[in-house]
Amino acid sequence: MKPLASLSFTHDQPTRAGVLLTNLGTPDAPTADAVRRYLAEFLADNRVVEIPRALWWPILHGVILRTRPTRSAQKYQKIWTAEGSPLLAISQRQQAAIAARLAERHPGPIQVALGMRYGNPSIAAALGELQAAGVRRLLVLPLYPQYSAATTASTFDAIAAELRTWRWLPELRLIAHYHDQDRYLNALADSVRTAWQVEPAGRLLFSFHGLPKRNLLAGDPYYCHCQKTARLVAKRLDLSPEQWAVAFQSRFGRAEWLQPYTSTLLADWAKAGVKRVDVLCPGFAADCLETLEEIAIENRQVFLEAGGEHYRYIPALNDAPAHLHALTELIEQHTVGWPEFGSGGDTEAERAKRRQRALALGASA
Repeated sequence: MKPLASLSFTHDQPTRAGVLLTNLGTPDAPTADAVRRYLAEFLADNRVVEIPRALWWPILHGVILRTRPTRSAQKYQKIWTAEGSPLLAISQRQQAAIAARLAERHPGPIQVALGMRYGNPSIAAALGELQAAGVRRLLVLPLYPQYSAATTASTFDAIAAELRTWRWLPELRLIAHYHDQDRYLNALADSVRTAWQVEPAGRLLFSFHGLPKRNLLAGDPYYCHCQKTARLVAKRLDLSPEQWAVAFQSRFGRAEWLQPYTSTLLADWAKAGVKRVDVLCPGFAADCLETLEEIAIENRQVFLEAGGEHYRYIPALNDAPAHLHALTELIEQHTVGWPEFGSGGDTEAERAKRRQRALALGASA
């Protein structure tokens, strides 16, 4: 284990509250080498692949990391922008906008950082930034509305691993989910209404990232959270049961995953005579490979080739004002009692007195 990290410290140093936004992550570039590094980190997480390492390691290093990176890189190239990875660019805009909103609404000081569970900027780097800023109270907001051990719990693992090296731990709070938060649900419903104002409504499919079915049977609440999110949004849109459905995308490997599968259901709908469909992905806080390539491109082709006529992907909430407002309010709900979000931190005069007392007691700074 690494020795505990120490920072230079003075007793008149101002303290801050910190907010750490996290998301899954992205390769540094749409190349096979960059994707291989990313996948090696992602698929080595035993929260993501719950297979004994002795069985999984030969498959990962002997097969997957030899074949998958080139195919995945080609998909990333389809969605890469002048800003780079869409997920990272959108997440950075979310970070900046939330920091600005918190600065306007609260006395502070409040520091907002961004860390990715896999790839860059890493969670460890983001925590180092917060530590250097003097953060003593830390709220972690994983941008996964629906809880899963493979996402939120894995984020906690990475945070705990880094905090094990800190000498002075911050007060820590973590938002485990927000799948039924009103403002988040309202923002989703409004995004659908906005799309329907442009073109007629189609049958609405809520597509969530899939998980192995065994995760549900082991007690993971993700499936239930997804169903509740979809039901509450459908209720806000006054949809009847036959006007919407839930499905799961992005399955990997041969094990049974949560069903119905998005691609299968879309093909079945088209073959049954459904001509128009809208797809919403409420589990993604920012557009990424799984929405921009898998849903907007691949599954469009699946639906149209099976006989459908009109296919529309409704974008993730991204940095839309309603989404930013929902996330800011969520942060405020979970930081009640922290002075930076209420009465403000200590004053310069109070810090000076604190240092004088410490020096009188033998402190060095």
